[in-house]
Amino acid sequence: MTESRIFFQKAFPFWDKITEDEQKIILDNSSLQKFSAGENIHDSTECTGILVIKSGLVRVYMLSSEGKEITLYKLNPYEVCVLSASCILTNINFDIFIDAEKESEVYLINPHKYKEIKDKNIVVERFTSSIINQSFSDAMWIMEQIVFMSFDKRLAIFLLEQSLSSKTDILNLTHDYIAKNMGTAREVVSRMLKYFQTEGIVSLSRGIITISDKSKLKKLI
Repeated sequence: MTESRIFFQKAFPFWDKITEDEQKIILDNSSLQKFSAGENIHDSTECTGILVIKSGLVRVYMLSSEGKEITLYKLNPYEVCVLSASCILTNINFDIFIDAEKESEVYLINPHKYKEIKDKNIVVERFTSSIINQSFSDAMWIMEQIVFMSFDKRLAIFLLEQSLSSKTDILNLTHDYIAKNMGTAREVVSRMLKYFQTEGIVSLSRGIITISDKSKLKKLI
């Protein structure tokens, strides 16, 4: 069994429910590409295809009218992005950008070949709809934070999520990085972090934010 076949079997819950011919179409129409940290994988002018993350970390984001980036969600190994294949999605006009957050390996599947299988196989259709629904749910959660939450709550959520994903309270994050992910100005981030520091919630050093009192941080939410 080839490495790609083994990988897709783990990444796609429908893999064993489609035919050998359908599996072969996906295998023959996918390519494994490497991206360095910060490199763009997809922009809104392209129909890149279905993305399946093999290694690394990938960031999906939108650009505001002022050019500020707003991170919608991130993709880890074995996770799938469908919105990067908007040309095969009916009535969906959702401009997103995708960058490699770290050095990453990503399978790109031809969108039209994938659509051929999706249109014939209900299990692939259901999987695709589920991924789309989750993507919109994640995006709406971010929009809800921006519209309805004060910035201290948003920043608290961001720091707690970073702590959870990295499994440490010592976060290697610059103020620029946080601002870029949250769609705001660096100065806004710096002011709020300094406030958090005066309240004993975090301690700050160059490029490092240490969560000093997680219970206080949680109370802000």
